[in-house]
Amino acid sequence: MADFGSNMAALLPEIILVISGLVLLLVGAFAGKKAVPAINLTIVGILLLVAVLVLLRIPDAALSLFDGALRLDALAVFGKFAALLASALGLWLAYGYLKTDKRLTTEFGVLILFAALGMMIMVSATDLLALYVGIEMQSLALYVLAASNRDSLRSSESGLKYFVLGALSSGLLLYGASLIYGFSGSLRFEGIAAAIANDASVGLVVGIVFLLSGLAFKISAAPFHMWTPDVYEGAPTPVTAFFSVAPKIAAVILIARILFDPFLQMLADWQQVVIAISVLSMVVGYLGAIMQRNIKRMMAYSSIANMGYALIAIASGTAGGLSGLLIYMVLYAITTLGIFACILAMRRAEGMVEQMDDLAGLSRSQPALAIGLTILLFSVAGIPPIAGFFGKYFIFLAAMQANLLWLAIFGAVASVIGAFVYIRVVKIIWFDEPPQQDFVPVSRVQAILVASSATLMLPAAIWFLPALYEWSEIVALSLFAGG
Repeated sequence: MADFGSNMAALLPEIILVISGLVLLLVGAFAGKKAVPAINLTIVGILLLVAVLVLLRIPDAALSLFDGALRLDALAVFGKFAALLASALGLWLAYGYLKTDKRLTTEFGVLILFAALGMMIMVSATDLLALYVGIEMQSLALYVLAASNRDSLRSSESGLKYFVLGALSSGLLLYGASLIYGFSGSLRFEGIAAAIANDASVGLVVGIVFLLSGLAFKISAAPFHMWTPDVYEGAPTPVTAFFSVAPKIAAVILIARILFDPFLQMLADWQQVVIAISVLSMVVGYLGAIMQRNIKRMMAYSSIANMGYALIAIASGTAGGLSGLLIYMVLYAITTLGIFACILAMRRAEGMVEQMDDLAGLSRSQPALAIGLTILLFSVAGIPPIAGFFGKYFIFLAAMQANLLWLAIFGAVASVIGAFVYIRVVKIIWFDEPPQQDFVPVSRVQAILVASSATLMLPAAIWFLPALYEWSEIVALSLFAGG
C-alpha cells in the first residue's frame, strides 16, 4: 500500500491533468458556449502550472514506478516540462484564432490536455505496454484535432488520413513489441537489457526495426512521412502548429530512451537503421520543400528534414548525442512555434494567407512581423550566428565524436541545400511586389509569441544556451549513468 501511495504521489502532475480534463469536460457540457473561452484559458493555466510542478519535483535519484512500468528521472522531467510548455503555448496561440473564427470549443482544449497527458506517459515509459498506452492516448486526441474543423472537407480528409496511417503505424509498433517480448521474455526495459546481455538474437533486431518504423511515423521521418504534408495542410493552422512541436518532442525523447536504455548494447545493429532513416528524411524533406508553394506544406517537409537531424544525434549513441538532441529539439520547438505564429498572423481581409507568393509586401505593411519571420527562417535554416545554428552544431559535434564524420558532412551539405527553401521565402517577403490589399493587424498573442521566439534566436539573447546546455548535459549523463 505504501508503494502504491508513493507511486501516486510521484504521478501527481498526471493525476492533476486527468482530473482537470474530466471536470472541465463536464463543466463545458453543462455550462454551454459562454464558458468555452474561460475553460480553454483555464486549461492553458493548468498546463503551465503542472509544468512548474514537474520542475519543482525533480527527484534526487531516478524513481521506478509501478514495478518498472514508468520511470521518473531527469530525462522524464525534461520531456514533461518541454511537452507541457509547448502544449500550453500551442493552445494559447490557437485560442485567439479559433475565437475570432467562432470555432473555439471546450473539446479543443481538453483534447490538447489529454494529448499532453499521453506525452507525459511516453517520456516516462520503461515498459512496452506503458509506451503503447502513452502513444495511443496522444494519437487518439491528435486524430480528432486534425479533423476538428467540421465545416472543412480538407480538415476531415486530413483527420481520416492521419487515423488510417496512424493505425498502420500502431500495428508496426505492436508487432515489433511482440517480437521483442517473445525473444527477450520481458516487457520491462530492464528485463530486455538483461536478455540482450545474455544473447542478442536476430529476432530482437527484427523487433527493433519494426518498433522504430512505428515510432518514425510519429515524428514523420521518411519513409514514414506520407501523412505529414496532407495533414499539415488540411488541419486547422493552430492544430498544425501543435502537431509540429509538442508530439515530436515527446516521440523523439521516447526513441532516445528506448535506444539508449535497453538497446544500447545493440548499437551496431540499430545504428545503421537510424542513419538510413536520417539521411532519407533530410533528402526527402528538403527536396519536397523546394517543390512546395503552400507554406504549411513547406513546413511539413521542413519538419521531416529537421527530424533527420534529430536522428543524427540519436545515431551517435553517446551522452553527447543525447545532450545535442535535447538542445536541438528545444530550439526547434521555439523556432517552429514562432513561425506558425507568423503564419497565423498573415491574414488579409479575404482570409488566411497560405501561399508563399501571397507574402509579397509583408515587409511594407507589417515590417516588425517580416523581421521576426526572417530571423526565425534563418534560425531553422541553421545560418550563423542565429541560435538554430548552434542546435545543428552540437548534433554534428556528437556525430564526429562518434566517428560518423561522413554523416555530419552530409547533414551540413543538406543544410546548405535546404537554406534555399527558407531564403526563397525571405526573398518574397522583402523584394517581391506586393498586391493591392495589405495584411490585417497582428493580434496581441501572435505578436508576443513572434517577438519572444525571434528574440530568443538572436545572438544577443543566446544567454540561455549555456543554461540549456548544462541542463541537457545533466540529463544525458544521468541516463547513461543508469538514472
